[in-house]
Parts: sequence; C-alpha cells; structure tokens
Amino acid sequence: MGGIYVHQLDREIRERFEGQRWALPARVYARPLELYAGRPLTTDALETELRTLNYRQTPDGAGPGEFRIEGSSARLTTRPFTFGDGREPAHSVRVRLSEGRVESVTEQSSGRNVDLMRVEPLLIGSIYPTHGEDRILVDIDEVPRELIGALLAIEDRRFMSHRGVDPVGIGRAAVANLRAGRTVQGGSTLTQQLVKNFYLTRDQTLTRKLNEAVMALLLEHRYDKREILEAYLNEVFLGQTGERAIHGFGQAAQFYYQRPLNELRLDQLALLVGLARGASYYDPRRYPQRATQRRDRVLEAMAETGLAERDRVDRALATALDVSPVMPEGRSRFPAFLDLVRRELRADYADEDLRSEGLRIFTTMDPVVQMRLEERLVRGVDDLVRRRGGGSDLDDLQAAAVVTDPQAGEVLAVVGDRNPRYPGYNRAVEAQRQVGSVIKPFVYLAALTNPNRYTLATLLDDSPLTLQLPHGEPWTPRNFDREYRGPVTAWEALVQSYNIATVRLAEDIGISQVVSLLQTLGLQRTPAPLPSLALGAIELSPLEVAGLYQALANGGYATETRVIRDVLDQDDEMLSHYGLSLQGAVSDGAVRLLTHALHDVTREGTGSRINARLNGEVVAGKTGTTNNFRDSWFAGFDDRHVAVVWLGMDDNRPTGLTGGVSAAPVWAEIMAGIGVQSLRLEGHPGIDYQGVDLASGLRVESDDHACESVKRLPFWQNSSPETRAECDLRSDSSPQGWFERLFR
Repeated sequence: MGGIYVHQLDREIRERFEGQRWALPARVYARPLELYAGRPLTTDALETELRTLNYRQTPDGAGPGEFRIEGSSARLTTRPFTFGDGREPAHSVRVRLSEGRVESVTEQSSGRNVDLMRVEPLLIGSIYPTHGEDRILVDIDEVPRELIGALLAIEDRRFMSHRGVDPVGIGRAAVANLRAGRTVQGGSTLTQQLVKNFYLTRDQTLTRKLNEAVMALLLEHRYDKREILEAYLNEVFLGQTGERAIHGFGQAAQFYYQRPLNELRLDQLALLVGLARGASYYDPRRYPQRATQRRDRVLEAMAETGLAERDRVDRALATALDVSPVMPEGRSRFPAFLDLVRRELRADYADEDLRSEGLRIFTTMDPVVQMRLEERLVRGVDDLVRRRGGGSDLDDLQAAAVVTDPQAGEVLAVVGDRNPRYPGYNRAVEAQRQVGSVIKPFVYLAALTNPNRYTLATLLDDSPLTLQLPHGEPWTPRNFDREYRGPVTAWEALVQSYNIATVRLAEDIGISQVVSLLQTLGLQRTPAPLPSLALGAIELSPLEVAGLYQALANGGYATETRVIRDVLDQDDEMLSHYGLSLQGAVSDGAVRLLTHALHDVTREGTGSRINARLNGEVVAGKTGTTNNFRDSWFAGFDDRHVAVVWLGMDDNRPTGLTGGVSAAPVWAEIMAGIGVQSLRLEGHPGIDYQGVDLASGLRVESDDHACESVKRLPFWQNSSPETRAECDLRSDSSPQGWFERLFR
C-alpha cells in the first residue's frame, strides 16, 4: 500500500512539474517608440513616454531605464526587449530634437549614427487567468545573485545539501519556538514550501504534512536544485491587490517598484525576499515599520553569510522604504482600448488561451496620444458643462473619442467614457448613435467623383421639399435654422450644412450610390436607401465613423482600422501578424475637392470655433447634430491623425448642444494636445483654382468685380465653370474697367 501511495504522489509531481506549470496571463503592450532622424517628436512627448515607462531622470542617463533631458536633446539608456521580429538590445544614445522632429540619434559611447532603434513598449494591460494569479516568469540565470543568496540565507541555508526535508532545520526551529513560547521560526525547506504552494491545500492536518514531506523528497529525487529553485522563484506568493494575486519575484518587482527585477537595489531585493515569509503580514504599504524590520533582518543575514559587504549592508539599512506609493491595479489604465483589443482577438483566439497561454500581444496604441486624448477630452467636456451652468442635466453628459493613424489604419487611442478609467460600457465601440451631418461629406463625395456633372460650384436647390417615402408617408426635411435660401453652391451647402440642398443632391445622384460609396470606404453594413440617410439617419459607433473618415484623410484609399500588430506565444514565436488592409478606393481628385470644403467648415462654417483654437492650422472635418439635439459629433483630420468625438446622453435625452458648439471645440482641444500637422491642400497636378460667384456658381476673373460674394474654389479635370458671372462682366463695361484693359 505504501508503494502505491508513493507512486501516486510521484505521478502527480511529474505531471504538474513537467507539463504547463502555470496559467500565464496574456500581456498587452502599446506600440514601441521608434527613434530615427526625421521622426515627428517633441521633447515633452519624449519625456512623457519615458516617464510612463518608469524611466528615471539621472545626471547621465547611463543606466538601464534612465534618461537625462538637456534642452533640446536627451540622453537615455533603454532596456532590452524581444519583439515579433527579434530581440532589440539595450541602447545608450543621445537624441537631438529640433522644430518638433528628431534631428539625429547617436550612440553615447562612440558617437555613431543610429538609423533606427526602438524603446521597449508600455505594458497597458493583462488578461488574467480565472483564478487571478499574476506572474512574470524569470529564468534563474536572470535573477540577481544577491536575491538568491538572501533567500537561501533567510529561508533555507542548507538548501544545497538537504534532500527536500531538513531534520537539522526542523530541530533548530523547534528549539527556537520552545524558547519563545510561540512560533517564531519555521522548519520547512524551500522545497517543502514549493510543494505546499504548488500541489497541496493549506489545511493544517497531519496527512497534509506527511504528503508535503514525501512529495518534497520525491521532487528532489526527480529534479535538480536549479529547477526546484527556479520554480520557487516563480511560484512564491508575494502580494495581493483585489482578486489579483502576485506570484514570483519577477511580478513582485513590478508590483512594489514598477521596475524589472534586475534593476533593483540591495535594499529593495532584501524587502522582496523578506515578503516570502508572509506577504500580507509584512505588506510594506500597510505595515511599513513591520516591513522595514523584516527587510533589515534579511540584510543582516546577508552580512553574516558574506553575501554583501558590511558597508553596503549599512547603506541599505539606512535607506528608507521607497515602495511605489500607488499600488498597480490589476485592471488596465486604458480600459476602452483593452476592450477593443479583446474584441479583435476573439476572432482568432479562444478566451481560455488568452487567460492561460502567456501570449504577448503588441497593439497600435500610442501612449502619449492616448494620455493626451484622455486629458483633453475630460478638460473639454468639463469646460463645456461649466460654461452651460453646472448642476444642470449636462452633468450626465457622456463622451467617447477615437484617434487613428489613417495611413496605417491603426487605432492610436480610444476613450469610451467621460471618465477614461471607467471599465464599463465602451461607447467608442458599442454606442450606436445617429451620426447627423457627419455623413454629409460622403454624399458630396459621391457627386464629386463625376466632375463633368458636379463641382463645388454646382448650384443646388435649397427651397422647401417634400418627398414620398416607400411606405407612402410624406417626409419634409428642414434646415437647422428653418430658413430657405434658394439656389446655393454645393460648397456653401456643405460648409454651412444645409439639409434640403443635401437631400436634393442625394436624390439626384441616387441614394443607392451613396450607400455603395460608404461600403467601398469600409462600412460593414447595408443601410436602407432612404433619403434621410443623406442627413445621417444611420446609427454608427465613433470607431466606425473614424474608419470612414480615414479614407478622406488618405486621399481616397480606405484602410480597415486595427488595434493589433502581432501576437507572440510565451516562447516569443510569432502566432499572428495583422498588417495593413486596403478595403477600396475612390478618386483622389474628388477627395481633394472635398477636403478643401471640409477645411472651410473649420474656418467659416459650422465648425469655425476650431480655427481660433488651433491658430489657423489647416485641418478638415464636419460637425454633426441629430434630431432634438440628442447627439453632437465632430469628425475630422489633419495630415497625420483622424479624430472623432461624440457627446450625448446614454438615455438619449436631448442635450441642447450642437456639434459646432460642443463636439467641435472638444475636438480642437484634443488636436491641440496631440499636436497638429497641417494639411497640404495645394499642389495636386489635376486641380486648378478659380474664383466663383456664390450667387450664380459662375466664374469670376477680374479683381474689380461687382459680385457680392466670391470664393476661390478648387476644380478637378478642367471642370471649372466656363461662363463668367454677370456681376463680373459688368465690371468690364464700366469706364474704369475699359481704361484698365487699355493698358494691360
């Protein structure tokens, strides 16, 4: 019977120790900061990113995770990191910046130019096992020798000589406990502690104690000391936050100091070793005096055993606890972005794999853009509520925003709640709200793709209109101000967001053509081809709107939005790569005309508040307001980013806010925070410019015209109006005009 009993225990040991020992959480990372000459980057953005990575500013920036800002240059030393395409070594470099760009990157030691380097990415979240254990596996060869020595000195000095159970240690502990009259010392070896944590329950029974001893002997018989010690270093419980249990020294270094294990000082290593005796009892955040005493006991043991020189130990003893005051939470600082990552992963990975296989997921998130988006969105909405009178119904106003890199199709930042840290309903992805006039640019784009028929100077009818819907009911669209203007140019109708003219244009070109265009540019559904679609009678999320506007920012090329670049397994082997995906394209000439008009929206149209906030930077976009002021939108872009802002109430109550007075100023605040790169509107080879009389849509050539309102408009493929406006011709018949022509 005894042999069968031992055999069963031996089989249990081998199955667990030789199989998957731990369920490892998936780690989700932001995109790495790439440094190369010409990259857009400010000193402030560089410092923000480095501090987010817990880099320390030091006099020379020469150690791992250290930097030094010196005017318009920075010295920094990165940490090594393994990416999907290989291992990036540590770099010690000097980065010079000028006029918002990297001027040069050179090695600190040799001065040689560095063509391209990457800083390790920010860990933005994890997907934890259901039992809540969190650990970062460490290889025993990467663990500081001082930590291992201290652990053995304080917990199991005879570890290298005993065979799993130490009778000498048990006897010594018994004597110490009898003298003290209480339990002051344990007799368990590290091997027994590993067995207890790894295989057994915490029941204090004689059977469990017997199993622990037998299994410790079997473990030592089967495996060498290095394997056992490495397993202990990764298994030992060292802290707790909520339902998240901190296991192993690798994760503990991040939990208490927010730094890798190999960057910790002697006193910090000693504290972690001391916590192995009882992480809750010696919790340095709750019981700093108790923790300090335990740390000092470990340091003295290191001095006694010769692991550290006496003067080093004395300096460590004199160092105050410097545990990070803020306990890193198990949940992500960026819940909306992490939620979007999980949604994309579910297409290819089972939930259990995400929770247990130790996957490493590299995303598209730009930490600086994300933090600026959060900061500016909160500031902008709070200012809006305050201006409208605090304590009103606007206190319940909600918000969502998305920022993308349109050329790569990458989502850089997401906020799904007015409180960006709130991990609940992700409005940026889940909120399906009517988009209002944000959809209008696509009606005009559908028309402008046919330059022989439609230009920005084409006259549209803005007079009363009633249409019969398919089910027989009449529909009468109205302008926002309930006014009618008769003939207006397409440019004015879009810039001033006239509803009736837009509906007539959609009817003229065919609403089905608008639907087809939206699907070409990435819309993943087929909306009903009703006239009201031209005014935004379609429910989309902010992320979907951003996907459509990416095509406008890309000159007509539609790119699918994505949040993941690579997925690696725990051995750093590539599992998945998510690359750029083109969905369709429309004429770049038509898009350029539209972009001109959308820029004018921000200067003299419904989004004119943007121009003042951005000091004349060239951006483009469109406001949106839905019926009864339930939703306020602004979607727009500069030369690098697409950004979409939505404001509204979760219960669909009216807010009394238009897109122009609410979402547009918030959008401008966000763009000012992330840094605007002005659009370059001139220089398209197929586009020329012509003055146009806005009353007639006809050309104006002379400077001394008699026209009331003239606008210089772009035209594609020689489509400018051939006929001169009557108000321009009148100037030729005047005596002054005749005299000027005589001397031309």
